[in-house]
Amino acid sequence: MITLLLLLLCVSRAVSEVGEEENVFNNINMLRNTKQSLRILPSSNRLCAKLQKIIAVTEDQVSTSGGNIPEINEMDHTDGMYQGDMKLTSDQIVDVIEDIEEEREEKRGNGTEYRQRRKRQAFRDARYPQTIWENGVYYFFHSSATSKVQSVFKKGAQEWERNTCINFHEDKYRRAKQKIQVFVEDGCWSYVGRIEKPQQELSLGRGCESVGTAAHEIGHALGFWHTQSRHDRDRFITLDLNNIKPDWRDQFTKQTTVTNNNYDLTYDYGSIMHYGYRSASYNKKPTMIPKDTLYAQTLGSPFISFYELLMMNKHYKCLDNCKPETSAICQMDGFPHPRDCKKCICPSGFGGDLCDRRPSGCGQVLNATTNYQTLTDTVGNINVGEREDFSKCNYWIQAPKGSRIEVKLESFTRGLAVDGCSYAGVEIKTHSDLRLTGYRFCAPEDKGVTLVSNYHIVPVITYNRAYASQTVLKYRIGEISLQLL
Repeated sequence: MITLLLLLLCVSRAVSEVGEEENVFNNINMLRNTKQSLRILPSSNRLCAKLQKIIAVTEDQVSTSGGNIPEINEMDHTDGMYQGDMKLTSDQIVDVIEDIEEEREEKRGNGTEYRQRRKRQAFRDARYPQTIWENGVYYFFHSSATSKVQSVFKKGAQEWERNTCINFHEDKYRRAKQKIQVFVEDGCWSYVGRIEKPQQELSLGRGCESVGTAAHEIGHALGFWHTQSRHDRDRFITLDLNNIKPDWRDQFTKQTTVTNNNYDLTYDYGSIMHYGYRSASYNKKPTMIPKDTLYAQTLGSPFISFYELLMMNKHYKCLDNCKPETSAICQMDGFPHPRDCKKCICPSGFGGDLCDRRPSGCGQVLNATTNYQTLTDTVGNINVGEREDFSKCNYWIQAPKGSRIEVKLESFTRGLAVDGCSYAGVEIKTHSDLRLTGYRFCAPEDKGVTLVSNYHIVPVITYNRAYASQTVLKYRIGEISLQLL
């Protein structure tokens, strides 16, 4: 509760209108009477033990300025932020209070009085569509923004722009009626969505100068909240409060079914809006344990996931640009690109205009047999340290239709293991839902992990932006369809 009180006090100082300030202080009084009781689910201890047994990974220190947003913001003593990196308006604070109150009432079995509250869609509230940038996102750089900050912000914006209908415009002369000021303050943070003032801020302070961090904060500015605050998160992760820093416990509140509808899209552990599994830990032990524990290192991704792109396109009504009768018929559950409806936006590991090919560039198609074969991949540059851009290779391990493929991780380079595998890693996609992010690994301790596919093609993606990393896999046909015998 202390953090949220600091948040409200901080916001109140930034409010210029007297009436608005009075509302904020009223909200403080409301919040003082609101107590959020978070508990560990009964299976938590079993999950922790399983996690430690399967993936006991020693975290490496690749960057001296902090490895993830919570760490960076804590080092910079960034107070007054909701869930670590979001600055809220007074209206959004009211929504948060109502979410907390409702969860408390539901735990008491008395949540009906909140059912009539206006529904806030996934990452959108009752003020939608006023909270989105319908005419494009205008931004300018404050004099404090270094060339590095400007570069990663533009690249982060391009990641969203390239795969949506959202346009970003640099407003050098600050003429736009509503715009984002990108500057360097303490920590990495942003407002959520477009707010009702001519200018809103987005900070990329020391340690925040990566494309992934910029894309995360831009995601907030476009209207996204954190994935781990979804109303259905308890089906996918378990919180271990024993490992969470006491003053961070109230930052793990979640939305409710009344206020959260995620466009009927499932939870993706590889979301760029998800924090790492050891975020806010005081002892380097897990705070968020994925129910599928092999996903532990995937939490805290540096990449925008396919499901996030689909959700953002729905959020900004980009899909309305493409009429079914004149649009591409996308394979592998891709969807027509709102900028060119004859082409598709594809899940990771798939490419071509219709998502029916291996992505172009580094990598190759490998044909599995019943005998083990070895894939050895080296990506990056051993002589160059931390870089802005990732080097990537895309492989397809394929077998006859109806087959299942077994993939075993033999080794991965030491020294690059961080939450989210945000510097280097290997992604192996074995799910039946090809849209989901695959399992990511980036530690030598992952040796021996074995996966079995649900499809006859297994995309394998290797990536690196710090020095070089080598992945060694073994693969074979693990099960052959009876139709092939």
